[in-house]
Amino acid sequence: MSIKTARRIRLTLSYLVLLSAIAIVIYPILWVIGSSFNPGNTLSSSTIIPKNATLAHYKELFAETDYLIWYWNTLKICFITMVLSVIFIGLTAYAFSRYKFIGRKNGLLLFLILQMIPQFVAILAIYILAYQVGLLDTHFALILVYVGGLIPMNTYLAKNYYDTIPKELDESARIDGAGHFRIFWQIILPLSKPILAVIALFSFISPFADFILASILISSDEKMTLAVGLFNMIKNEFGNSFTLFAAGSVLVAIPIGLLFLSLQRYFISGLTAGGTKG
Repeated sequence: MSIKTARRIRLTLSYLVLLSAIAIVIYPILWVIGSSFNPGNTLSSSTIIPKNATLAHYKELFAETDYLIWYWNTLKICFITMVLSVIFIGLTAYAFSRYKFIGRKNGLLLFLILQMIPQFVAILAIYILAYQVGLLDTHFALILVYVGGLIPMNTYLAKNYYDTIPKELDESARIDGAGHFRIFWQIILPLSKPILAVIALFSFISPFADFILASILISSDEKMTLAVGLFNMIKNEFGNSFTLFAAGSVLVAIPIGLLFLSLQRYFISGLTAGGTKG
């Protein structure tokens, strides 16, 4: 077999693998979108391309459910979680990257261990702690848990990126009289936009995808998040509204997609540079 033929075979196999992966990802999305426009409440008669497409489910979603309240609650939690996570992770990673202090090595080791343990393993402890401090059925409790869970893994990611920024820039600024915070704010922060954009997206998506913690810490209907509210549509045996659920799921992707499009120019450099050193 010639080198040219072998190269063509490898290229063909690569494209087949990529196309298979794309089909696996795209098919469920198309099915959910198609189901949201199908009449009726069941998925058994739904098709990817609806025969009698209708917007009735979307109208019902806004007129007869608390979907807008759930949406607002989730957006509020996601936005606050994103802002706090970027602030805490950015400062924490900068400290671990640039300074030598007692407990630095053990702190990094602790973060490494913590990111191996899923949050839902500590559900009982989180519930008891929230009860004791009076934060049950509050969005503030969810935000604290989300931010705390995001810090370990993303601190490692941001620290590795900070390590790629030459320390000579810090030293030059320090010679010119700049303090620690000014160095971080005017030099390190502008250069670390790619990794902070990646962390912002991860932090924004996490509350959208969470169901377990939200269902345990939140009990009031007016404080429910989208994940819990949508689940309630299909949990009852005789009250299943799968097509209505599909319509609600489609709208969930809008803010995530907008944030992704607004930050996408930073993602490639942020994801690759975050894993080069450390």
